[in-house]
Amino acid sequence: MKRVLLLVALFASLTVSAQQRLVYQSYMLGSDSGDTTFREVLRYKNQLKISDIQEFTGELIAGLSTDCTFVDYETDSVFVQMNYQDGESYFCSYSLKNNGVEFEEKGEEDVNGYHCKKYKTSINSNTIEVWMTESLGYQATPVTSRGYLKGVMVRQSINGNRILELKSIKKDKKLKKALIPENLGIRKTYKELNNINKEKLIIRTKIFEDDQIHFANIDKFQGEIPFDTVLSFSWGTVILKRVNLPVLPEHYQLFAELRQRSNGDAYDRTGSVFVIPMDRKLSLSNALIDSIEVIPYQCDKNGKKYQGIRLEDDYMPVVELVRFFTPFGVNHFNDRVKIDGLEWEDEAYYKMEVTELSDRLSGDVLIGAFIGNYDGGGHKVSLDLVAYPNDYSGDVSGNSRWSLPLFNTCNVMEMSGQNYGRLFYTDSLTVEFDVPEGIENLQLRYITTGHGGWDGGDEFNPKENTIIVDGEKVFKYTPWRCDCATYREFNPVSGNFWNGVSSSDLSRSGWCPGTATNPVYFDLNDLKPGHHVITVAIPQGADEGSSFSHWMVSGVLLGNKK
Repeated sequence: MKRVLLLVALFASLTVSAQQRLVYQSYMLGSDSGDTTFREVLRYKNQLKISDIQEFTGELIAGLSTDCTFVDYETDSVFVQMNYQDGESYFCSYSLKNNGVEFEEKGEEDVNGYHCKKYKTSINSNTIEVWMTESLGYQATPVTSRGYLKGVMVRQSINGNRILELKSIKKDKKLKKALIPENLGIRKTYKELNNINKEKLIIRTKIFEDDQIHFANIDKFQGEIPFDTVLSFSWGTVILKRVNLPVLPEHYQLFAELRQRSNGDAYDRTGSVFVIPMDRKLSLSNALIDSIEVIPYQCDKNGKKYQGIRLEDDYMPVVELVRFFTPFGVNHFNDRVKIDGLEWEDEAYYKMEVTELSDRLSGDVLIGAFIGNYDGGGHKVSLDLVAYPNDYSGDVSGNSRWSLPLFNTCNVMEMSGQNYGRLFYTDSLTVEFDVPEGIENLQLRYITTGHGGWDGGDEFNPKENTIIVDGEKVFKYTPWRCDCATYREFNPVSGNFWNGVSSSDLSRSGWCPGTATNPVYFDLNDLKPGHHVITVAIPQGADEGSSFSHWMVSGVLLGNKK
């Protein structure tokens, strides 16, 4: 009897084809979203080639790799390979059996016409169930990260709802040689390979790198601003760079990533990262190169001039990407003060999504950074624009974002005579603008911070901001941050009071030392095409001796082209 069974088994093994094409489908149970993908497993003898079945057409995004996983059961080896459009190939390898995942056998079941053994395990609080059949006489799996289970995977379930299951098996006579190529590329660790894959997909544009913003006698620049050259203006407190940024598909998420450290200045200072729009005859670049007097201004009831703060027929204010505030002396003063239980950070780090302003961040762009300070060492900053894809399509024809800068009272040319935004004590800020035909989903991107650094100043007293559109009060907002003590480790030379509180701990009007101020968004979708008026009103506090309060507000109208 044993001899008969052995002969039957031997005959079965001889009749099993050495070449198969297995297709697996992945889907979510109960979902109508169409979230379905397919994975192909090619088998030749003891080798597998595993890859997703791509169904993309048209232009693809840059940095997209073609990924393959190879399995050699004879040597218990898995090879993960990534091939990139630039011709580079990388791979890592690991053991299929010795990966630390342990399965518990949970009996036998019939699944999709196959008699299977059921296995169960838990990884990172996820319950994973796998059904394997040994009836086919060979080994195959679309998933190598789960370790080794004998037979062919018929189904995998994650938490009972994410399903990966075998849909078809076909003999493939074209597979007549080993599937694993002799040259897989450059060997990397799995972590290194993962990092390469991410960096290839991310589009990172370096704008500034360890550039100095300080108070110094800077030679006045004349002429046309060149590309890819960092220039200093306004006594060194503004740096500017002209760059050519790629036009990206609209599905990319775009972030401004800023790093800052003290290079001698000990104080909390206002900073701003901005784009100078070139849509109209005049812009801030004219003021930087020539004089603050060449751009339009408005006067308050006391006769003070406020230069370049609002949209005019021939002028656009700067578009603020990030409003940030330097901490008290991070890095440069880290060795000055030692406090038990505190370890000072090496730099301040700010990262803010600016996707909604992507129409201002493509093509020929002037990007600036400002830190108001009076120190010869000042600060060092680095700025990257980082774009992350959310799709595989490289089509840019569908981009619909639209923006119109309305106002900005952040006086980035402070050292050249641009006044602080003190007008709110006697006046409001009013701007006239036009909404073109074919623009929808309108909203106001609004950044506001109050200043006046004494007990009665607006820095330390909440003040309601009122937004009035076409004569109607539509929004009220009071900026306030009460989490400033969270950032104590960034403020080595912040003043410490007798009661144990640090000055950097104190709550403020929309900002903290060492943080960026988040924009708020007001829905203006009811605005029709045509002429409109927007007003910002703030009950700014009175001066006290030589001290005064002021408000830095910036507003950009956002929308989509139909």
